[in-house]
Amino acid sequence: MKINQILPQDNIFLQKLNTIALKPKMLYYYGNLLTSRPKTVAIVGARHNTRYGEEVAYRLAYDLAKKGAVIVSGLAYGIDSIAHRGAVDAGGITVGILGTEIENIYPKAHIPLAEKMVKLGGAVLSEYKLGDKIFPKSSFLARNRLISGLADVVVVVEAAAKSGSLNTASHAMTQGRELFAVPGDITRKMSEGCNNLIKLGATPYTKPEDIISLLFPIEVEKARKKRLKEAQLNLFGDTKEERLIIEKLIEGVRDGEEIMEKLGLDAPTFNQTITMLEIKDLVKPLGMNSWTIK
Repeated sequence: MKINQILPQDNIFLQKLNTIALKPKMLYYYGNLLTSRPKTVAIVGARHNTRYGEEVAYRLAYDLAKKGAVIVSGLAYGIDSIAHRGAVDAGGITVGILGTEIENIYPKAHIPLAEKMVKLGGAVLSEYKLGDKIFPKSSFLARNRLISGLADVVVVVEAAAKSGSLNTASHAMTQGRELFAVPGDITRKMSEGCNNLIKLGATPYTKPEDIISLLFPIEVEKARKKRLKEAQLNLFGDTKEERLIIEKLIEGVRDGEEIMEKLGLDAPTFNQTITMLEIKDLVKPLGMNSWTIK
């Protein structure tokens, strides 16, 4: 795949990195850089994850990707690769940030995963190119600031008391990102880091809706109102005409003549239906052929 280079300020998706400490001078990448700024979530965690961590990370990445959020992680073993796979399986966009040169994906076992990510419109990034002097331990820690820096929200799924994921969480806090941590069994080593983050003020993550409601509040509210309306109609309307009239009353239409006009009902049908609704104690008259939900 062709390797490209870009200044963070030259791409709208990457511009968020200009606001962080130690912003990268140059980024190298292959794949597709977004020309917009979708909601972006970093999902990170232990390399030696548990089954619990796998289930949480996969479902979160899958559900968020289905909603159109971009998933960012480090393409490493464990939670990182699980998050990327969840996004890929959802047909979504995911971005991997390496702690190695762009030419050397580590681990090499994830090269096929990286290829799938690119095929679906994602990308693989690094601030290092072949020939740069890097020190693996420090370079992997350094890339964590880019993972959190690109994100609107950072979620730590699993982490031991001393974990690279906690370094990402630290960057998230200093960068002003929303930080979530998944609560875990207090007897498990892989839960210590997340439980400690929660004690320090991270928001406990319990389900995908925790993040979805934060990133997509208008969409969530519309869905809530739609569910409420459907529930009201299904609960109160025994006939098609009753449901239609109740729907109009919920929308705020009060005048009987206006309801008949909007629904195409004749006077006998409307009068019979509204009388039945009144008998059922579901509507009440306001006078002058006006009605309201009781």
